[in-house]
Parts: sequence; structure tokens; C-alpha cells
Amino acid sequence: MAITAAMVKELRDATGAGMMDAKKALTETGGDMEAAVDWLRTKGLAKAAKKSGRTAAEGLVGVAVEGGRGVAVEVNSETDFVSKNAEFQQMVASFARAALGVDDVEALKAAEIDGKPVSDILTDAIARIGENMNLRRMAVVEGDSVASYVHGAVAEGLGRIGVLVGLKGEDNGIGKQIAMHVAAAQPASLSEADLDPAVLERERKVLTEQARESGKPEQVIEKMIEGRMKKFLSEVTLLGQQFVVNPDLTVGQAAREAGVEITGFVRMAVGEGIEKKEEDFAAEVAKAAKG
Repeated sequence: MAITAAMVKELRDATGAGMMDAKKALTETGGDMEAAVDWLRTKGLAKAAKKSGRTAAEGLVGVAVEGGRGVAVEVNSETDFVSKNAEFQQMVASFARAALGVDDVEALKAAEIDGKPVSDILTDAIARIGENMNLRRMAVVEGDSVASYVHGAVAEGLGRIGVLVGLKGEDNGIGKQIAMHVAAAQPASLSEADLDPAVLERERKVLTEQARESGKPEQVIEKMIEGRMKKFLSEVTLLGQQFVVNPDLTVGQAAREAGVEITGFVRMAVGEGIEKKEEDFAAEVAKAAKG
């Protein structure tokens, strides 16, 4: 297996090992990242290996908006305590501001803040604060204007859930309301056209099986399926959902009445999709006390 520079960088970031040591570890283990970490540990070269093996599923989402561009960035830590750390908060906020000038998380890691790459700033923070951390992802929303909302805010633009909503047309305040709706209602997509076809197919298959169990004629079953699919789409698409501010309208209708069009949205919540390990906190404390 060819050992790439990206693989070497990933291993260096995870372990704090030198570039040549990281490359040798990957070469020795055929490119297996976990085995390479273990190889470095056996050689005493993995300075942060213990930290890198711990699950980082807490942390903060930072949002920043400038003109018609908004970004959301997730930085994870092992414990919720770190999200209350002023140094960590300042770091996440600086990453969000830096993200305004890049298009993806890899470019963000390479971006410089005061002459230092974001990836190095994160590595230094891991060493100082003593927890595994991860710059996990970023997202971009653009429009004539972009509204933002942070739920569970610990500081300006920082919290557990960050939402961005892009609008075409002049925002008269509806943008913030829609962003709050997104935080609460968790739509899967903007419209049916944006929904993952696999999700649609899976839902249709389930509804078809349910309808056929009724024993009704095929023509009736088809109508049942279409009706249930319509209800499903009204629940999972932003434009089709009932607006939390005014349930008599869908979000799409409310936007049109306000003279705007929703061009896109992002809802980013800390730790979503990360499998958290169940820890015995008492045992962890006892272990720490023994050094």
C-alpha cells in the first residue's frame, strides 16, 4: 500500500510523533493506522497516542457569518468540561472565523491564524488542556443573506447546536425564526429534490409492506402509499414542515409570505454520529488518582 503524505500527517496529528517516525510506522504496518499507532507506542514515540485513542464526542459548534456567507465548525473534546474552558472557546471561535476564507475542513486545518496552521494550534491545545480534541467538520451556506442561530450558547456564536439558513431576498427577521425552527425540527433536507433517494426508497418500501398487510385492493394500496409518502415528506423536508412560529403555515409558505426564498441550510450538533463509549466514571477517577 502506498503511504501518502496525508496518511503521515494524520498519524502525526494523532500521536505527536515526528514525520519520519510516522512514515516508518505506516510502512512497517502496511498503512494500517491503528497498527501504526500501536507500533509508535511500542517504540515510545507516540506522545499523544493515549489521548488520540479516547473518544472525543463533546465540544462546541462555532458559527460565523460575513455578508452572504456563513460557516459552521465542529471541534470535539472528550468532556463537556472543556467546552466551558475559555481557551477552548476562543480557539473554536477563531477556527470559525478562519473558516470564512476556506471551502472544506482540510483547507481549514491548513489555514493559518497569526502565522500558525490551525492543525498545529489544535495539537498544542491537546497538549496544554490534556484531552483528545478533533476538528471534525465544517459546512458552508451562502445566499443574499445568511441567518444564524446557536442553541445552548456558551458565548457569542458558540454552542451545542449551530444553524445557518441561506436566503434569496431581503431578510426581514424571518431568517432567524427559520434557523430556530431548524434547530428544533431537525429537517433532513430542504425539499424532496434534496432528500437522499435511498431514504425515499427505504420509506416507500416500508410503507408499501405496511399497506399490503391491510389486505386491501392494489388500487387502494397505491393511494394509501402516496398519502403516507406525502405525510412523510411534510415531516422531514424543511419547506414542507409546519412552521413552529405559525403552525398554520409550512416553512415554505412562511418564507414566501416574507418575500424570501430559502436557498439552503445547515444544522450541526455536537457529537452527532459519533459512537460514545460508556465509561465507568468512578473507575476512571480511581485510575487517575493512582497516577
